[in-house]
Parts: sequence; C-alpha cells; structure tokens
Amino acid sequence: MQSNRRVFLKGSMAASAVGLAVGAGLLTPRAVLAATWPEKAYSTKGFDESLNDLFGVSGAAESKDVTVKAPDIAENGAVVPVTIESAVAGTDNIAILVKGNPTPLVANFKFDGAQPFASTRIRMGKTDNVIGVAHAGGKLYMAEKQVKVTIGGCGG
Repeated sequence: MQSNRRVFLKGSMAASAVGLAVGAGLLTPRAVLAATWPEKAYSTKGFDESLNDLFGVSGAAESKDVTVKAPDIAENGAVVPVTIESAVAGTDNIAILVKGNPTPLVANFKFDGAQPFASTRIRMGKTDNVIGVAHAGGKLYMAEKQVKVTIGGCGG
C-alpha cells in the first residue's frame, strides 16, 4: 500500500510541475512541434504535390518491400485499420495517403533507427486505394491496396 501512495504522489507532483510550466508559458506544444510539422503537405490537394511537400521528392516507385495491410471492405469509412511496413534498408519515414480524400496525406511517421512499422486507423471518404510510401536514401517506395468503403467517412 505504501508503494501505491508513493507512485500516486510522484505522478501528482510531475503533473503539477508540467501544469505550472504550461501555465507560465515556459512549455508550449505548438512551439515544440512548429519546426517539424509539415503543414503544407497536410493541406495540399494533390498526391504528387503532397509527396513533394513532405519529402522534397515525388514519383514513388512500386516496391515489394513495402506492404500495406487493410481490410478489403470497410464497413465504416471513419475507422479503417491500416498497417504499413517497410523492408527497404534505411527507411526513415512512412506516409499513408488516400488519393480520393479531400487532402491525400493522412499520416506521416518518422523513424530514427526504429523498425519501420506503422499501424493506425484512418478516415476514407469513399472506395479508394490506401497507399503506403516509404522514404529511404532520398527515394520513395510505395505499395497500395484497394479498400471498399460502404459507409462514408470523411468528406461525405
């Protein structure tokens, strides 16, 4: 029982310290993320333009080393489970895109020496291909899988 009390007190003290730092303006999440947030890439309406804004290159080549796992049929376009994995050596980024969405770039994951594997749930407005793009050595590698959406998710 004594250890539970200590854990609770440590957590409370840490939360209080963070709350005070945020309240005093010493810790601002927007300032921390501003340098790495690719805002233009997430607002671009075209597929190639999104890749160019995100990576500085466009024109991804099809690759068997990139895999996209998603359901064949998604009953609800608002929550489509997607997993992207890359076996390309030196993969430092994985992006998930859906061309038919109002903005194609759905998610971007950075890897600094970690295994290039990303799993999340995305929104899809209609039946379309989910595209996984891996960035390695200044080049783009991609794979895609069609997902049929029966109930609208985003934009519809």
